[in-house]
Amino acid sequence: MTVAVIDIGSNSIKTLVATRNPCREPVSLFYKTLEARISAGIDRTNPALTGESMARGLKAIQELLADTTQFAPDRTILVATSAVRDASNSDEFRGMVRAATGHDILILTGDEEASYIGRGLACDPALSGLRDFYVFDLGGGSLECLAFRDRRIVREKSLQLGCVRLSERFVPDMAQPIPVAASRAISGHVKATLETGGFTFDLPPGAAAIATGGTTTTARAVIGAAAGKTLAETSPRLALPDLRALYERIAGIDLASRRQIPAMPFGRADVFPTALVTFIALAEFAHFETFETSLYNLRWGIVAEALDV
Repeated sequence: MTVAVIDIGSNSIKTLVATRNPCREPVSLFYKTLEARISAGIDRTNPALTGESMARGLKAIQELLADTTQFAPDRTILVATSAVRDASNSDEFRGMVRAATGHDILILTGDEEASYIGRGLACDPALSGLRDFYVFDLGGGSLECLAFRDRRIVREKSLQLGCVRLSERFVPDMAQPIPVAASRAISGHVKATLETGGFTFDLPPGAAAIATGGTTTTARAVIGAAAGKTLAETSPRLALPDLRALYERIAGIDLASRRQIPAMPFGRADVFPTALVTFIALAEFAHFETFETSLYNLRWGIVAEALDV
């Protein structure tokens, strides 16, 4: 059986095509990410998808669906997260996609999103030895937080700390260098939300902090490129001093200059400083010295369920 998943996120739209190996483990046949940014305006009082953002989203979905046809998937599953979940006109976007592609979109709740991320992380062989650990997945609209005890999810929380959302709220001009005041405001807001948001950090001392999503993948790629390494050659470990040094490197330059940095995704460069501040604030709040990164994510969790792995 082959399953294709398209994840309609706030900042990017991604696909994964996977099947099972003889050991019944999910294995990737194809994956691709398109930066579509359907979440512009997500921090408004009454957020809504614009006509332009819906058109970008539909175009990306159609491209990814076309890419998956060569694998003749038995099932194709479309899911959407924070941007579509929070939009007042999400039904309009779902109807547009259904009319153009024949596929419906399943809008995940925050808890469902976190659960699928947790199941996806459980597919990562590099994490097979961990028993108690935290997982954090930062998107454009939300930060998904999970706690595992003995490899079982015991706590999950979706917090509205996405990098697009916070950039729109606190950064006066994303095309310019990030003001110190904006950085401090983002950091303070993240810590205040973690303090009151209902997610507790009470795992045994030494529990690992796992980070997944575009921010940490980009951080690894950019740090690696500066050392002449590909993403695959970089360490999966991101230490707090590395994140701080990377932020200092990019915060003081404008967007055009950020986009010239090797391995920096064009469509992520504007919100990447905010995303780094968010992870730094998270580390400071919870007293994490390092994040272990994983390339397994929401898509893997949906694939694992669909394949009944």
